[in-house]
Amino acid sequence: MQGVLSISDKRRTFRRLHESGCFIIPNPWDAGSARYLASLGFKALAGTSSGFAWSKGCRDNAMPRENVLAHLSDMVAATDLPLNADFENGFGATPSAVADSVRLAVNCGVAGLSIEDATGRADAPLFDLGEAVARLRAARNAIDRAGGDALLVARAECFVTGRPDLGETLARLRAYANAGADCLYAPGLQTLDQIRSVVAAVHPKPVNVLKGSPGGFTFQEIAETGVRRVSVGGALARAAWGAFMRAAQELTRCGFGGFEGAPSHDDVDARMRGS
Repeated sequence: MQGVLSISDKRRTFRRLHESGCFIIPNPWDAGSARYLASLGFKALAGTSSGFAWSKGCRDNAMPRENVLAHLSDMVAATDLPLNADFENGFGATPSAVADSVRLAVNCGVAGLSIEDATGRADAPLFDLGEAVARLRAARNAIDRAGGDALLVARAECFVTGRPDLGETLARLRAYANAGADCLYAPGLQTLDQIRSVVAAVHPKPVNVLKGSPGGFTFQEIAETGVRRVSVGGALARAAWGAFMRAAQELTRCGFGGFEGAPSHDDVDARMRGS
């Protein structure tokens, strides 16, 4: 059931969030987790391909396009917050196929979507730069033909595909910015200096940083680099799985201690929609 804000309202709100300051954009994996995050006052939400896949008993990057599109429609309808879709590498073997998939995703009502340059192949984990740019331009054209108000996020996957080369990462992000990406993202960066280099390389376009583990640098330190938004990827889903796995393992020993600290039925139920 759609809320009071239109899709255009959500997209305008989402673009404004990227204009100044820095915000956390958490990653729910289903409508229920999205509604809980909305109740906490977050300003926008982002999808997680891993969290969604695990909820369906599949590995990350193994969900068919039609399942992902249905999921995006559910997530958009779940709250009045803008949703940024984790759209993996665009669900297309060619740039024209990517464009078709992006058109369908935009029609689901997302406020933005990310396209990564990972192939999913161990022998060649990244698309060649020219092909990656062509795929991104196709995504850009599809968004523009749909009105141009959805945000396009381009991801350079070097650091998470066994090629942690900052120079290559910066070159790819610059090329993606020039190809029409609205926001740039390189998951797996390890230091604040690397983050600063990314921010400088694509300035004035906004940068997303992934923070999926405790420790290391703080949100304030990230914000001071000029980053506009911080996402957490599958970390919330992993945290939920961690609690579930501990409780389930306790049950195998005929124990119930794994339920310690769990919210009450009424507390969870109150945050969900009525019939």
